[in-house]
Amino acid sequence: MSNETIVTSSPVGRHLDSIGETKPASYLVFNKKKVELVAKITIGRSTDNDVVVDNKLASRHHALIQKIKDAYFIKDEESTNGTFVNGIRIPAGKYVKLKPGDKITIGNMSLVIS
Repeated sequence: MSNETIVTSSPVGRHLDSIGETKPASYLVFNKKKVELVAKITIGRSTDNDVVVDNKLASRHHALIQKIKDAYFIKDEESTNGTFVNGIRIPAGKYVKLKPGDKITIGNMSLVIS
């Protein structure tokens, strides 16, 4: 039995295999701005956050995006109105893994992982 497959034996197979790979997230998009994802990004209404959400529905320190190993996670910082990922409210204080294309909603602001 051979270990050779279309992925290892043909250029087309290798190309299709590379398309299936997910590229790591590299930035956060909101209000037509891009913020590079770094080890830790704070989000909230207060001006001392990395991403300031100008909305009364956002808490002063609303959420945190943190890199853990090679992935990014979001954590709701016990906000009053909650943090939503793809329309689902995430539990306060729990880390939720993010992937490219995920839509984060804080108040009436949407942020997209790209």
